[in-house]
This record gives sequence, structure tokens and C-alpha cells, in this order.
Amino acid sequence: MSQAASIHGAVEPAESPLTPESWGKLGMWIFLAGDAVGFGTLLAGYGAMRATSADWPSPYDVLGINLTALMTFLLICSSVTMVKALEWLGKGDKIRAQTFLFYTALGGAIFVSLQAYEWTHLIHRGLHINGNPWGASLFGTSFFLVTGFHGLHVTGGVIYLLSILRVVAKRREPAASYNAVEIAGLYWHFVDLVWIMVFTFMYLL
Repeated sequence: MSQAASIHGAVEPAESPLTPESWGKLGMWIFLAGDAVGFGTLLAGYGAMRATSADWPSPYDVLGINLTALMTFLLICSSVTMVKALEWLGKGDKIRAQTFLFYTALGGAIFVSLQAYEWTHLIHRGLHINGNPWGASLFGTSFFLVTGFHGLHVTGGVIYLLSILRVVAKRREPAASYNAVEIAGLYWHFVDLVWIMVFTFMYLL
């Protein structure tokens, strides 16, 4: 404390341990925590409906897993490219970082396209949000609600990644974009992890 502050009885304000970069990460972690509760509630509701239904169809027989296994593989690969983008940015190579960010966004876009194809195929077979020719109508409701909610997150993530790609391209110094890419990576890895849970609970079990 300085002498002037001591004379007037004032207390010097303590410096915040959180930098602007830290605030950004904290904000993303808080958002992801709330989002995890939302997905957890949806999956818990799905489990409760399935456990109490007498005519719940076998997801494996109705949905199949060949296409969704490919979709899962794509998202896992996109997490790897996200890691590589951050790695190259940390090494100061903007070009390779942008390339891997683009691959990540491309993987997400393909995932959403395949999901749209899956939905179209199932709707043609008779599965609707309020109907199901193989048993309980809530099967269709829960399927479209959970996968649709996740699909919106992937779509938002693709838009987010493309905006971050633009930020990296505009900023001259790679280090200036590192924190933004790292925060985007937190979101993308979360979306990938949630899909693995959705795939396990709604397609495999």
C-alpha cells in the first residue's frame, strides 16, 4: 500500500487474477455446464420413457448403425483436426491452422448433411415426431428431439468455426488468435462428446 493511500485510509484495489482470455474460457465453461444439464435431462427423459414403455422398439433394428457409425467417425476426426489447428497456431503457422479449422468445419457440415439424409429416410419409412409404426409413438418424439437438438449445436458450431477461421485469417500475429481458437475447441469437443453419448444411448443400447 502506498504512503498516500495509508494517509487517507484508502485501500488499493487488488488486481483481478482473471485476464480477458481467462474470462472468455470461463464463460464458455459456464455455457457448456448449462448445456450439459440440458442434454443430460433429455437423455434421462429418454431413458425413463424407454424403461416404462411396454412396446418400445429396438433402436438397433429401426435406426441401424452403419450411417450413424460413419457420422460418429467424422465427428471424432473433426476433433482431431481441431487439435491440430490449435497445435499449428501455437507454432505460428497460420496457413496450416486455417486448413485444419476448415477441415473441422467441413466435417461438421458433412455430419449435418448425413443427419438430414437419415431423417428423410426414416420419415419416408413412417417415423414421425408424433408417430411410430414400430411401437411407442414417444420413440419418434424422443429421437427427433434429442438428435435435432444436437444437430442444431453442430450447425451452430460450424458457423462458429467459420467465423473463427475468418478471425485467424485477419489477425497478423497467430498468437492473437490462439485464445479464440482454444475456446472454439472447447465447444467443438463438447459437441463431439455429447454425440458419442447420444449414439450410445439411442442407437446401440
